[in-house]
Parts: sequence; structure tokens; C-alpha cells
Amino acid sequence: MREMSDYLPKYYEDIREVNAIIKAESEAFEQFNEDAADVLAQFYIDTATWGLAFWEWLCGIPVNESKPINQRRELLRSKLRGIGTVTVGMIKNVAESYANGEVEIIEDSPNYTITVKFVGKLGVPANLADIQQALRDIIPAHLIVGFEFTYVTYNQLREKYVNYDALKASGLTYAELLIT
Repeated sequence: MREMSDYLPKYYEDIREVNAIIKAESEAFEQFNEDAADVLAQFYIDTATWGLAFWEWLCGIPVNESKPINQRRELLRSKLRGIGTVTVGMIKNVAESYANGEVEIIEDSPNYTITVKFVGKLGVPANLADIQQALRDIIPAHLIVGFEFTYVTYNQLREKYVNYDALKASGLTYAELLIT
């Protein structure tokens, strides 16, 4: 309210009606700016919320509002990255548009197979079905697609900890073991 009243002559400061009008208009302008910023946010997948349904419609993806917003955004990004000639780089780009991050693409041309190895984070991605579908949509039908996941193995634990008591004494949780 103070900013708008600064544009008025000083003799309006003490008039109650003018202050009420300025207050009402400043609240309206503030709401307008918030609404405009929200609409603008819908133009970008990374900031869209209620506008994701339009993006999904545009990309030919069924709208599923029960999915978390981040998974819906990942699916949209992968769909947009999967346009053009299919190359190893494109497959990698599409797979990396999901939350599990970094992947390696292993080609085995004589056996018509492609292996997507998740190396960025340990374990199976939460939305593996979406990743598989996105890759199946872009990879030619004559190629077999396989997936490999990275885990902490028993031997890796054995190298750091002599036995279970040593592991327990470390005080690490399961999640912390995955990081180390």
C-alpha cells in the first residue's frame, strides 16, 4: 500500500477514503501479479502444476493426477526428449530425464540388444514402469531392451566390515550404507 500512495500528492495522505481505495487496489494488483506469475509458471514443465494436464494432452500422455507431480514432469521431459532419430545419445537422454539419474547405454548390435544400466543411484527407480514405456516408445521394435541396476553387494560390505558386528557398530542406517 505504501508504494502506491507514494505516487499521490501529500495532501491525500490524511483522507480516509483515498487510503481505503489505495489499499483495495494494491491488494487487487498483488493478487493479479500472483495469478500472472502462476499462469506463467504453467508454460514450463519444471514449474507447471495445474497446467501439467495440458502438457500431457499435448504430448499424447493420459492424464493421471494420482501420480506425484515430479513423476508426471519426468514423463513429459522424456517424451519431449524422445523426438527425432533414435541414437544411443537420445536413449541416454530420455532415460536420464527421470529421477534415478545417470545411466550407461550398452549396445550389443550382433544380438540386437540394448542394456540400460543405472549407475547414478543404487536400487530400482520408483517409476521404472514409466522409464520402460518411454524407452519402448522410441527404441525400434526389433531391439530387446534390458535393464541393470546397481546395488551394494555383500562383497562390498565385506571389504569394509569384517563381520555383522563391525557393520552394526558403524551405526549406519541402510540408507547411509547405500551412499557410502
